[in-house]
Amino acid sequence: MSESDGEDEVPEEFYSQDRWNNWLDRLRDEEIDPENEDSARLLLNLQDDAAIAVAKIVAAHEDGHINEETALDELEQFASVVLEEVDIADDDKAMLVDSVQMALHCVAAAAEMFVIDGVPDDGTVEANIDAAVEAEVDEDLDTAFNYCAQAGTLVIDGTDADVSAIAADLEYGYVAEWVNGLDSLQDALAGPEVVEEEG
Repeated sequence: MSESDGEDEVPEEFYSQDRWNNWLDRLRDEEIDPENEDSARLLLNLQDDAAIAVAKIVAAHEDGHINEETALDELEQFASVVLEEVDIADDDKAMLVDSVQMALHCVAAAAEMFVIDGVPDDGTVEANIDAAVEAEVDEDLDTAFNYCAQAGTLVIDGTDADVSAIAADLEYGYVAEWVNGLDSLQDALAGPEVVEEEG
């Protein structure tokens, strides 16, 4: 990516509390059935919209529009918004939001790792996710999360791996949730267009 000092290309904010709250308000107001296509789309749009913000932060840093410190500050701000405890009375909806937050936690961690250290010297997305699965089996969730975040740095770097296909093969668990976030991140990097809250 080319260096540029075009400050006008950097948004005033990449993601906001208001934007997150608007999605949550929609979730509170609607009847949610994960088996229903419209309900599933709402949750996916919420997650994808947030992942797009992370993709734009990384792109702004890679393009030289913001420095490392600013990129990390923006990622920290993003995480403080999407990972805060959400007050939703409906237990099923609360569980679904928790799932989205787990996915976005990995997205934010991968971006932070990429900004600070780039990509690992060796390893693939598949190898890192396989290692994460093994660590989860051993109940070493910190290590599993770290492997998923490393996989995320490779996704950001433009790996050819089909994260969606990898995610589909995983059994439900923490790693599956984190990789689901990386799937959203890969989509966001491919086409970082804003997801309309009304759509």
